Amino acid sequence: MRKLVLSILARDDAGVLTRISGLFARRGYSILSISAGIAENKGLSRLTVVAQGEPQTLEQIKKQVKKLEDILEVDILEPEKSVLRELVMIKIKADCTKREAVSAVAKIFRAKVVDVSKDSMVVEATGDSVKIDGFIELLKEFEIMEIVRTGLSAIKRGCEYQN
Repeated sequence: MRKLVLSILARDDAGVLTRISGLFARRGYSILSISAGIAENKGLSRLTVVAQGEPQTLEQIKKQVKKLEDILEVDILEPEKSVLRELVMIKIKADCTKREAVSAVAKIFRAKVVDVSKDSMVVEATGDSVKIDGFIELLKEFEIMEIVRTGLSAIKRGCEYQN
């Protein structure tokens, strides 16, 4: 099984995300993560979809997505030629006796403390999936109350771009 990272440029029309996720559901393909947002040009959205499967299945996914209404470009992003990042926010049960230790772990991962309350703190980190997984693993020594991950966002390196 291989992972496939697709960068999709689509018209920013109602239902485009539903059509993409519906295609995956109808064909029995699994989406590992999906993130979407406004693209560099007005009226366009850029989506990053991560799927997993056999090589021929992954190629079929790309072809099927390209056929969808409102899809302008579909590009496979190779990890060595792309910047791949995730955002994670983690709420940890931490009274004043544990805050310094949590902050020390956050500092190692260049994470930020973004909220502190009487009995908890929220830290955020960005990075590749391996870094995020490692950060979560180290924070397990504390009581993790909640984790929110954005899913992968990705962009090609260098001057190549979709338009």
